[in-house]
Amino acid sequence: MKRRPRRSTPAALVAVVLLAGCVLAAVVAIQTIFGQAPWISYSGIADRLHATHWNDLVPVLAGVAAGVLGLVLLAAAFLPGKLVVLPLQGETDSGASRRSYRSTLRAAASDVDGVAAATLKVKRRKVIARVRTARTNVEGLPEAVRTAIERRLAQIAPATTPAVKVRVTSTRSTS
Repeated sequence: MKRRPRRSTPAALVAVVLLAGCVLAAVVAIQTIFGQAPWISYSGIADRLHATHWNDLVPVLAGVAAGVLGLVLLAAAFLPGKLVVLPLQGETDSGASRRSYRSTLRAAASDVDGVAAATLKVKRRKVIARVRTARTNVEGLPEAVRTAIERRLAQIAPATTPAVKVRVTSTRSTS
């Protein structure tokens, strides 16, 4: 199971902007029907647009902004996002959420003797563990953390086993 994130944020933003434009057009139309002064004057906008030339700065900037916004929305629609559910070996629909995967591996790293705190980044093909320790001699600690994480990965059995990279920082100085 490979579930990708929903693109709800860009879709919601576009929907809100379109809704605001439609509401504004409806309000102006209703005001015009009832003979009131509309919020936005059609003749004022038409006069301003007729006076504007294509090579003026405002139409060029508006065109560039619209083009960039369109490219960003197309990229959000077509580029795949990070997997929400990571596939596991076994059945076709077996998977683990990215959050539970990361917290399980972080717990395995934190259980190693000498580790004060651990943070993990789960990327596509690697897991990066940053470990803090109060030890002055960190010899052997990266290997122990890597072994613990790899052992937990073997228990989880992901479809593709990521490489494990460990960085150790000591809160005490060696002097």
